[in-house]
Amino acid sequence: MSVITTNEQLAALCLRLEKSQYITVDTEFLRTKTYYSKLCLIQVANEEEYHAIDPLAPGIDLTPFYDLMTNESILKVFHASRQDIEIFVNEKGIVPKPLFDSQVAAMVCGYGDSIGYEKLVLSMAGATLDKSTRITDWSRRPLTQRQIDYALGDVTHLRTIYKNLDKQLTKSKRSHWLKQEMAELANLDTFVVLPENAWKRLKIRSSNRLFNAVARALAEWREIEAQSRNIPRNRVMRDEVLLEISAVRPEHTNALGSIRGLSPGFGQSKNGRNVLAVVRQVLDRPEDSLPKISRKQPPAQNTDPVMELLKVLLKLTCQSENVAPKLIASVDDLERLAEKDDADIPALSGWRYDLFGKQALAVKEGKLALAMKNGKVTLIPMNPQQED
Repeated sequence: MSVITTNEQLAALCLRLEKSQYITVDTEFLRTKTYYSKLCLIQVANEEEYHAIDPLAPGIDLTPFYDLMTNESILKVFHASRQDIEIFVNEKGIVPKPLFDSQVAAMVCGYGDSIGYEKLVLSMAGATLDKSTRITDWSRRPLTQRQIDYALGDVTHLRTIYKNLDKQLTKSKRSHWLKQEMAELANLDTFVVLPENAWKRLKIRSSNRLFNAVARALAEWREIEAQSRNIPRNRVMRDEVLLEISAVRPEHTNALGSIRGLSPGFGQSKNGRNVLAVVRQVLDRPEDSLPKISRKQPPAQNTDPVMELLKVLLKLTCQSENVAPKLIASVDDLERLAEKDDADIPALSGWRYDLFGKQALAVKEGKLALAMKNGKVTLIPMNPQQED
């Protein structure tokens, strides 16, 4: 084991790793004072060796590592990879391919919804993790040996977990399920935050079109400001203040100064002037250009009974097939399916349709019934002649 701190060491390591069928990867980062995560450590392993790469080492160039991440002849194994991939997207604009996420794979194999790494390590590697350095400042140098050992545990145990899950996927003939999930995860657009969509993070409950227009405009301005200055959104403006401004819609500095949560001099600041300009631009817009409020309409008929049947069917399916419910359908998905047979949800396509969606539609059509038999819920075809 070593900590890679020079370009020569990194180039040599990546040259060796290029020959691997798979590598396990993890990162340590900080995000308390920045918009983008600060990459502080990279851990990587193959069958023969494992190392930590110090991205904060003076003069180090991570290009060989990023080239490795885009080498499609090598499988990259992560656990709960979204935050790691987000860093690579922000740092270099790349998504590692091909991917294997052990958390998703474990869900496919029936280990429950979003199982943690610690539980998988205990279950599959028979080891426990040292929690003493879990909460640490990974940007501080020098790193202690305990910190390094803890970080490397995230890739050494992952080798055992990967091989175990890969065997289970092959045995159950579910490898193609995981490939479908990884294809979505490998989409670069998944990790790009567009400022014009920033309002979706807000809990907007108002049906007032003007309120919504101001909130959307302010959220976009805040996102651009946070990204350009690389500071957290709430350092620019807290959500509750943004929503208060959207409700009051101040048009001058004195009115802005009366908003709760803003400092007395905020109205005279550059940000204050920008906020007033954003509000003014929205107020000057014609009413027909304001965003329309789409409220979920109640279904034409009561779908509660259908919803309850679908919940039972989902639970029964997941228990019998040993797969995590979250991977097949959310509560919102079930609600939409209860209302429409052609709902645009994942459960009505691909392997999810074969496993659950097909039966769900049959239940709705009265071709399949749920009943109790010997103390257990079971499925009963109502018209066998119409079965596929």
